[in-house]
Order: sequence, then structure tokens, then C-alpha cells
Amino acid sequence: MNRKIIPAAVALAAVLVPAAAAPAVSAAPAAPRYVDTRVRDCAGSGSGCRPGVVVHHWHKRGSTARGVGWVYASREGVRSGTARWLVKKPGGTWKTGGGWKRATRVGSFVETSWGRDGHTGPKYPMGSRICVEFRGLAAKACVTLK
Repeated sequence: MNRKIIPAAVALAAVLVPAAAAPAVSAAPAAPRYVDTRVRDCAGSGSGCRPGVVVHHWHKRGSTARGVGWVYASREGVRSGTARWLVKKPGGTWKTGGGWKRATRVGSFVETSWGRDGHTGPKYPMGSRICVEFRGLAAKACVTLK
């Protein structure tokens, strides 16, 4: 019986060479980086915001689209109110973003909100205007998505 003994180095090389020649598994792409911004404004005169708006928007770096994740409306000096938010794209007309919603009382003002505070919600082009209006009040609080 003629046996050949393969040296350990040769056996190890036989195992490692096919593994090294195989293509590397590509890593999953990194999650996109977002810019998160909150903009706020007040309308009306006198002390406080009558009404006020806060908008959380987000976008990928370099993008001209802005995602609106959350819109908050408040009105000071009242006990109740109903509000909605509107959006106007550059060169477009006003559209309803969120329907009429009852605002709840918190101390000396009422507040309500739409959406979730995250990278969710509709997307609008940069330069779009978002306004909050309360039923029966002529003044609107508006912000521009930059």
C-alpha cells in the first residue's frame, strides 16, 4: 500500500486559496443621512402666538424634496378651537394637508397636531408654504420649507 502524506501547509493552502479567490460579500449600503429641522412661527398681534405653528420636516442631504413628518397648531387666549393645516407648493394653489381637527385645551391655549415625529408623511418641494388656520380666525401662521 502506497500512502502519501500531505504536509499540513499544503493542505491549509488548498483550503484557503478557494476562499480567497471567491468574491467578497458586499456590505449593505449605509442608511441615508437625513437633515431634521423644526420651523415655527406666530401670527396675530399681542402677547403669545395667535395662532402658532411648528413643522418638523426632513430631507436627505442634497435633496430638494422635504418630507413633513409632524405639524403642530396652537392658539392662545381661547378655551376651544378647531384647526387644519394647508400646503402650497411653489407656483401652485393651496391644498388641505390635514383636515379639521378639534384642539384640546392646555392652560391658557389650545393645541392639536397631525402626523408622527419621524421620517414619515408627505413630501413637498423646497420652498413650499405650510400654514395653520383656526376656524373663525382670519390670521394664519405660516412657515416655508427651506
